[in-house]
Order: sequence, then C-alpha cells, then structure tokens
Amino acid sequence: MLGANQMAKNQLTPYATTTDFCRIFRDDMTHLYLLSLLLTGDQATAEKCFVHGLKDSHRGNPVFREWAHSWARRMIVANAIRLARPHRDKGRDGITPAGNVLLSTVVPAEIAAVMGLPSFERFALVMSVLEGYSDRECSLLLGCAGSDIVAARNRALTQIGKAAILRCDLVSVDSLRQLLPDDSGPSSKPEIVSHLALSA
Repeated sequence: MLGANQMAKNQLTPYATTTDFCRIFRDDMTHLYLLSLLLTGDQATAEKCFVHGLKDSHRGNPVFREWAHSWARRMIVANAIRLARPHRDKGRDGITPAGNVLLSTVVPAEIAAVMGLPSFERFALVMSVLEGYSDRECSLLLGCAGSDIVAARNRALTQIGKAAILRCDLVSVDSLRQLLPDDSGPSSKPEIVSHLALSA
C-alpha cells in the first residue's frame, strides 16, 4: 500500500526524478557523450564527465521535468569545465598537427577538428555555437570577459576553416569531377567544393 502511494506521489510531482535522468542519459547517450568529448577533447575525460554529469543531474536542486534534458546538458558542461579547466591564459594546448592526422583516422574529420583546438577555444566554440549559450553565460561559466569568448570563438572558427580548406585541397580533381553532374555549369563548382570542405 505504501509503495503504491509513493508511486502515485512520484507521478504527480512536476520535478524530474532520478529515474527521469537515468532515462535521459540512457536514451540520449550518444549526444551527451559527444558533447562531453567535444568539450574535454579526450576520451578518458569525456567518460568521467558523462558519469559525473549523470550523478550531478539528480543530486542538485530540483528541476522541472520539462527542463530535465537541458539540465542534463548543463551538468555535462559544468563537469567538463571542472575536469578540463580551460583558461584563456593557459596557452595553446591543443593536439599537434601530427596528432590531429592520427585522430582524424579514428573519428570524423569535423569532430577531430574541434578536438584539435586549444581547450579555451574549444569550450568557447562548443558552448556558444553548438550549445547556444550567450557570450555572457560563457564568460560567467569560464570566468573571463565576454570579449575573450568572442576572440576565442573567432580563433576557433578560423582554425577549423583553415583545416577545411586544407582537406579540400587534398581532394583530387578526378574525385571532384565524379561529383559534378554532367550539365553543371561553372557556378555550381564552388558550392560543391565548399560542401566537400565542410563534410570532409
């Protein structure tokens, strides 16, 4: 009888329960782990970030059930910051170009490009562009000025853009010709080349 009352109470609460968070982390494991990986830049730290994110999601303040998914992502971000400790004055601690070549053979090129960024630039890019945090939110969470976030994001986008251009330069002329339709005019070629650069 007591168990039935407890179950009814849990169903009526507007707040997310431990079960809700476990379901979110199970059902959306790929996306939450990818967020951890993009932020931390390495697999071991990403795994720790994911596990701590699950624990912290239901240990903290009560969260409305409708906000549980956003809160889970927020906990991933908070734990990534705690574990990776990105700082704008830390220097360029990204993966070396040789390491990036090795990495790009294991993971898709787009992910490798983000993981190859220095940590502060990586956090600024992922948090503001991919997660949609405002520059003010990013600056508060990372303990820096808003202008530092803007500058770091611009550096990250520039570095990723250069990597995309280099990948595009490596595409052979023959492989480009195979992708072009027979009746394509010159105007469609730049669009296909830029698409290849982004999806390579």
